[in-house]
Amino acid sequence: MSFDSFTQSVDDAVSDFFEPVAKEVGEVVFYTVPVGDTDLPLIVAWLVVAGLVFSGWFGLIQVRKFKLAFDVVRGKYDEEGATGEVNHFQALTAAVSGTVGLGNIAGVAVAVSIGGPGATFWMILCGLLGMATKFVEVTLGVKYREEHEDGTVSGGPMYYLPKGLAERFGSGGAKLGKVLAVAASIMILFFGLFGGNLFQTNQSYAQISSTFGGEDGFLASSAGAVLFGLVIAALVGLVLLGGIRSIAKVTSRLVPAMAGLYIVACLVVILTNVTAVPDAIQTIFEGAFEAEGVAGGVIGALIVGFQRAAFSNEAGLGSAPIAHSAVKTKHPASEGLVALLEPFIDTVVICTMTALTIVIANPASWAEARAGEGVGGVTITSDAFETVLPWFPNLLTVAVLLFAFSTILTWGYYGLKAWTYLFGKSRTSETVFKAIWSAFVVLGSLLSLDSLISLSDSALFLLSVFNIVGLYLLAPLVKKELDSFLDFVRARKARAAVGSADPEDEQESVKVV
Repeated sequence: MSFDSFTQSVDDAVSDFFEPVAKEVGEVVFYTVPVGDTDLPLIVAWLVVAGLVFSGWFGLIQVRKFKLAFDVVRGKYDEEGATGEVNHFQALTAAVSGTVGLGNIAGVAVAVSIGGPGATFWMILCGLLGMATKFVEVTLGVKYREEHEDGTVSGGPMYYLPKGLAERFGSGGAKLGKVLAVAASIMILFFGLFGGNLFQTNQSYAQISSTFGGEDGFLASSAGAVLFGLVIAALVGLVLLGGIRSIAKVTSRLVPAMAGLYIVACLVVILTNVTAVPDAIQTIFEGAFEAEGVAGGVIGALIVGFQRAAFSNEAGLGSAPIAHSAVKTKHPASEGLVALLEPFIDTVVICTMTALTIVIANPASWAEARAGEGVGGVTITSDAFETVLPWFPNLLTVAVLLFAFSTILTWGYYGLKAWTYLFGKSRTSETVFKAIWSAFVVLGSLLSLDSLISLSDSALFLLSVFNIVGLYLLAPLVKKELDSFLDFVRARKARAAVGSADPEDEQESVKVV
């Protein structure tokens, strides 16, 4: 049996075993109810409702404190002696690297082809609502993070659910929180290995081999796949050995670079067709409320937009607080404000740029989809760019590779925190996880294991059920943290106005306020 046949047989055997399980779990997690002429996944509604509730609870904080969030990222309110491992900007880029990726390239195209251009409007709205949810969960992540003797910190739903519920509801809350924490860790670990690792490697290898490998080239062979996997595994392993500090150093450079590169490419296409921009915006807006010819009409466009946005920015899933918890700060709400920028960057900016590019440069794609002649997601995006930039498939390959690499790094950190919560934090435990993680990178270039990836998606979104229940119960504590940070900001501004910047004076002023 050849190596190709062996890997294919392993792939088929695993998929055949897990496919029934993935199907059953998926039907539960992504249970749908009929709405008009289409179906609404309740898990998507659960995430959107959370965004609405928290937006109201905190008085549209994503609008009122948007500028303050940028000031915090710029280091304007940094404090000496704050516990943590990375600064606000590094924490933001580390978290964004886990969400910005293939969903922004292919996912938007899927939304436009199924729900029409109007789906973009609903994606933006969902992203704006998700900003409030992200603020709440990240504030809790920092508030209840665990500090270790070696100076590292751990955070996420596995920490704030048991600690926060215990603080509010005593021993009963502690027991419930412990159960939820273990379940959250298992789900994060499972998704990390298969969705955040294996799938990312698989898709990046598929893109690079199809672009540069040819049918009979070295990259298209099993040997090429193994070599690709080993190179990526080595790079990932080296970065992971340095912990979140090392990951943050890479992502703080990689994420702005790749996002900037992609946005510039979008702008080139948009500006080349600048006269079509007003019509494109009108098409998107009208399509949001008059989605004729789209499956499910207006409701269908709304559901598709919400669904793609929720899948893209991960607001409410409890994953991002793991990265944000490593920030250097004495005020948890400061990082919560930073985190609300994440859905804005991911969904409102990058996804919107992709959608505009598609609507302007490749109108035939979604027109064909309306007529029932659907076109593949990433193909729509690539074709749109190719109308102005013939060399774009090569750039797209680089972007996919960088997006995938940064996602593997960030989910490697998420997985490590889930692993150490379940199996203990020791050098041996961490080394075992990093070895397993690197091995999955190599497997990703050889296997697809589609059913396992589908199952891991179900696990990730099931996490949102437990996580958001905890967010509702702990929201009053977030309000106190927000008030505390805003007092600190007012005190620093007052001291700056009279020429004082002494940290001790500022802290005393906060106490007085």
